[in-house]
Amino acid sequence: MAETLTLHEDPRSGNCYKIRLTAALLGLPLATRQYDIMKGETRTPEFLATVNANGRIPVLQIGKGAEALFLPESNAACWYLAHGSALIPDERFAQADMLRWMFFEQYNHEPNVATLRFWLRFVGEANLSAEQRAQIMPKRIAGCAALALMNEHLGDTAFFCGDTPTLADIALFPYTHVAEEGGFGLGDYPHICAWIARITALQGFVPMG
Repeated sequence: MAETLTLHEDPRSGNCYKIRLTAALLGLPLATRQYDIMKGETRTPEFLATVNANGRIPVLQIGKGAEALFLPESNAACWYLAHGSALIPDERFAQADMLRWMFFEQYNHEPNVATLRFWLRFVGEANLSAEQRAQIMPKRIAGCAALALMNEHLGDTAFFCGDTPTLADIALFPYTHVAEEGGFGLGDYPHICAWIARITALQGFVPMG
């Protein structure tokens, strides 16, 4: 891949980390431009006009100048980077199964595990609105259910789609391995803990942050 790649990110974000981890495992050079979402740096008129009109990161920038392309959404950016690599299975069902776990991450896992991490570590429970505080227990219950399902699945397989890592693992790893920052006890999920160790042992692995 010959393009110049730039990741617009906040390094505290697991969604941003997915893209950095994908690039690292594939040996792809990736420049970064950092923003502080707590200070509203992705909501400025310049960012909205030139990077992402939705005011969110991560955004993968492909190329430079007037010809640059901007790709929001973490899992889409990971797919772009990994296209044609071993991180995306060739077989039709295996590829669909990988996507199933990536959709699960965004629908069942991230809205609960990642949200509680953000609220409790970065915002602070005392600074949450009454509506947010009322959601803590439902999100904890849903997050525990997601982790329990993952743990059960990993009891029979080394990675989410078989014996080798795919984008499914990269999508689920970032917010899972820091789930304790949101109040989830990873010690309750031994198969997840073993999987985390396998991910961190991969050649090219880079830590979050």
